[in-house]
Amino acid sequence: MNIEMTGINKSFGANQVLKDAAFTLKDGEVHALMGENGAGKSTLMKILTGVYTKDSGTVKVDGKEVNFKSPQEAEKAGIVFIYQELNVLFDLTVEENLFMGKEITKKFGICDKKAMHAKAQEVMDKMGVQIPIEAVMSDLSVGQQQMVEICKALMVDAKVIIMDEPTAALTERETESLFRVMRALQKKGVSIVYISHRMEEIFVLCDRITILRDGSYIGTEHVNDIDMDGIVKMMIGREIGERYPKRDVKIGDEVLRVEGLTKEKVFHDVSFDVRAGEVLGVAGLMGAGRTEIMEAIFGSISKNHGQIYIDGKQVTIKNPRQAIAAGIGFITEDRKTEGLLLEKSIAENIEIANLKSVSKHGVLSRKKQEELVQQGIEEFKIKCFGPWHECNNLSGGNQQKVVLAKWIATNPKILILDEPTRGVDIGAKKEIYNVINKMAAQGVAVIMVSSELPEVLGMSDRIMVVREGEVRGILDGKDADQEKIMTLATGGTL
Repeated sequence: MNIEMTGINKSFGANQVLKDAAFTLKDGEVHALMGENGAGKSTLMKILTGVYTKDSGTVKVDGKEVNFKSPQEAEKAGIVFIYQELNVLFDLTVEENLFMGKEITKKFGICDKKAMHAKAQEVMDKMGVQIPIEAVMSDLSVGQQQMVEICKALMVDAKVIIMDEPTAALTERETESLFRVMRALQKKGVSIVYISHRMEEIFVLCDRITILRDGSYIGTEHVNDIDMDGIVKMMIGREIGERYPKRDVKIGDEVLRVEGLTKEKVFHDVSFDVRAGEVLGVAGLMGAGRTEIMEAIFGSISKNHGQIYIDGKQVTIKNPRQAIAAGIGFITEDRKTEGLLLEKSIAENIEIANLKSVSKHGVLSRKKQEELVQQGIEEFKIKCFGPWHECNNLSGGNQQKVVLAKWIATNPKILILDEPTRGVDIGAKKEIYNVINKMAAQGVAVIMVSSELPEVLGMSDRIMVVREGEVRGILDGKDADQEKIMTLATGGTL
């Protein structure tokens, strides 16, 4: 299927998000659509698939002008959009989610459970996904939920598949499975639009790259004709310098020590420490228990036994309130359900974790609130209309920045970051890395959980590798490499 979009304009109120944007897709190609957060990538694809109506411009499919009125209409034409923000029903099973609105029926409209079960298992096996199809979605990790979403798209005989940050929550192994399926689809003539901030993937996977900046079309290049620096310059209009900024910080005394932390059937006998000014990276395959260990430290989930020490003193943390009082900040993996109140403004979200600093005698000070929020907006370069911009209307990357601003405003002694740059563009990643280094320089003990091994290696002083709920080893950042981390993460020994 060939798609041509030209002169696309779209405004939301006074905010023009697309300005003469353009995009072309050829039959059977994997085409990267790139740009900073808020550049208009998702909006352009939502116009293609009928989620939004364009203000002006032309959309042609195989030479014929089209104006899809809904995603269902686009899907009937063979165009499927896998969204960055998951579109799943958490109370239903994997199988029920896969067949939602696409049930296989027998006579009189009765569901053919046997056929649906076989089809669901076939698609899961094709993707190499080891998830029981009878599992309830709410019991799965974010990465597993993402894999189910991808499998759902494969249930349709699609001619074009749009993938918005599909690997953001996936492990290396899951990403390899996805790439294998994408290449097989490409051989069958399926065209794929690939939206991603992971530069390495673009060069491995894609044929051409189109760049948007501030809603405008910048250009299209063949991957063989451009390098990473060239892409970054097109995206942000300038050179970015070193990808992982250097940090010259004197590591201080121990701030956090965890001993024998255990939650039955999840993680066992976890022990480690983090010192002032140190960044401890945490690596491991999906389902290894990395997030659950951090949640237990923060009091979000209970532990069976184990001790937590802060500045050498044992502390009792049974809930997040106690963790915050002890000086712990936690930026969660899932910003949508745990990190933000999406219907509230930037100011209201930042205020929630900082009520003491923006109030006096229990009375909220609007002036203090706005000063704190404005500081966060400027420090993280959040693209918005001001402190009262509703978070639901921010791009995914800017939502992530709000979460970071909220917790950093608490001036934590210990900062836990779970996938802090997921879905964030390369320019914004650099800003986040600079803030992490700034916090470390101020003596904060930083724990950074990340599925991106280059990020873990580029930012960490030490790296703790977790496998099946156990700490398999702690590597010095200077001596670590991807091979050593993956050896420990997959059960090997060094």
